[in-house]
Amino acid sequence: MIVDPSKIWPVIIGMAIGTFFVRYSFLGLLGDRELPEWFLRHLRYVGVAVLPGLIAPLILWPQATGGTPDLARIMATITAVTIGIWKKSVIGAVLLGFGTLYLVQYITG
Repeated sequence: MIVDPSKIWPVIIGMAIGTFFVRYSFLGLLGDRELPEWFLRHLRYVGVAVLPGLIAPLILWPQATGGTPDLARIMATITAVTIGIWKKSVIGAVLLGFGTLYLVQYITG
């Protein structure tokens, strides 16, 4: 797909300005201020709340399989979550999740 540069550059510049202001709102305006304890407590849960929303569609309806659930991805997810909760190890969960994904894909063809 060839996109006309006169159409793509305004989009790129607009996205850059938008991302700058989103980041500046926290770093520039609030960076040197003490935030209330209740705000910091809620801010700790942002990653935990957002990450499953980003990952769940990739597990349940992966584009690689045409949107149908895949045994390998579901098994890898179960393995990664189990190791993550049991051992409290992010690296272990990622490595064993990858290992399970590729092993189940190899076994099932």
